[in-house]
Amino acid sequence: MSMAEPDSRLEAWERWEQPALAILPYVMLTVAVAISLITRRGPWAPIDWTVIGLAAAAAGLLALFTARRAIRDRPPLLAVYFTALALVMFALVVTDPWFGFFTFTGYFYAYYLPNGKWRLLGVATIALITGTSQNGGLPHHGAGSVAVWAVIVLINMLVAGSLSWFGWVSAERSDRRGRLVTELSEANRKLTASLEENAGLHAQLLAQAREAGVLDERQRMAREIHDTLAQGLAGIITQLEAAGRAAAPPGPGTPAESGKPAGQWRHHFDSAIRLARESLSEARRSVQALQPEPLEMARLPDALAEVAERWSGRSGVDAQVTTTGNARPMRPEIEMALLRTAQEALANVAKHAHASRVGLTLSYMEDEVALDVRDDGVGFDPAPDRAGRDGVAADRELAVALARAPAARGAQPSGGFGLTAMRQRVEGLAGTLEIESEIGTGTAISASMPAIPAGAGA
Repeated sequence: MSMAEPDSRLEAWERWEQPALAILPYVMLTVAVAISLITRRGPWAPIDWTVIGLAAAAAGLLALFTARRAIRDRPPLLAVYFTALALVMFALVVTDPWFGFFTFTGYFYAYYLPNGKWRLLGVATIALITGTSQNGGLPHHGAGSVAVWAVIVLINMLVAGSLSWFGWVSAERSDRRGRLVTELSEANRKLTASLEENAGLHAQLLAQAREAGVLDERQRMAREIHDTLAQGLAGIITQLEAAGRAAAPPGPGTPAESGKPAGQWRHHFDSAIRLARESLSEARRSVQALQPEPLEMARLPDALAEVAERWSGRSGVDAQVTTTGNARPMRPEIEMALLRTAQEALANVAKHAHASRVGLTLSYMEDEVALDVRDDGVGFDPAPDRAGRDGVAADRELAVALARAPAARGAQPSGGFGLTAMRQRVEGLAGTLEIESEIGTGTAISASMPAIPAGAGA
């Protein structure tokens, strides 16, 4: 038999308990009246109107209790009602002891009395009436008869009092458990509502963070275009102007030997071509960072592997991608932030780290998804970034620190590590970015984002 079967039976009994206890007094009163009429006068004897009158009074009191629920909620009215019912029951038992079949139901009504001495007094009263019925009525034959009656009443009081006490204790425990279950249900309801509200707020914050991330991305691209493309184009113009002046023939009255040699013109021309190629490379890198093509065509682990493979082909540095945990689709902005962080970190490695190997680890955990990018390059001193200084000033100080590193003296860093933009992008989506590096031992960048499944909060 399964555990559900006893529970269902218990629930069924609880549903029928109150109706059964309400009907039982009427049934026992009818049975007692029938037995009394048959046994006292015979089936064809005249009707005993005393018995009928007392039984009618008892039935009226039972009906009044059933119809007027306010009696149960007002202790003074309940005390008056119980006294009247007990007097009618006592009169019935004195008239005919067979009514003891009915009077024991008085214990049900004693239960409604206030807990304590009043309830015990009610139980003792019903025990007295029931004991009298068991004695065959009131004692009539001297002290011995009175003693027997007293012993029977005492036994009824002890048994009824004990059973009533344990029943009330059990009922009190049941009520307490019911209140506890109700309180727990209410607490669970409030907790569910709070979780739903928090989910809505989280989705709202995520949307706001998305908007802020778009603005930060625009600002980052504006800074990057200014630092790379604009400066490269300005350098190209300067070199071409210098080449034009070097190639111009001497003016009238100017000695031919005063003209600039052709080698100098070639130097400016080669410098302009080199700057143009560098600017084109920066433009391609910036455009690639803006386009979400890898994520449109594949999941984040596959897109990350594709980005690393392309980067390794361009830079000639070995890049290994590892995925741990249960890979699952995340919200687009979460995946895009991690992919952009990987692209920015790889770009920094190519420009400044002089590394021979790069490892990318994508870790899916229960509450968050993390990306770790580690290289074995020259490293740098991350103190300026940790101090929370202005983004441009911090990157410049990092560039100075890298430039002073013995292993990177020929690197000519440009001052644009992008760490500030990387941090803004991650923290704008309730994530964290940690940078660990030391000159000569490489760099580790770790980005952690909340693991919000795709479609959540949409």
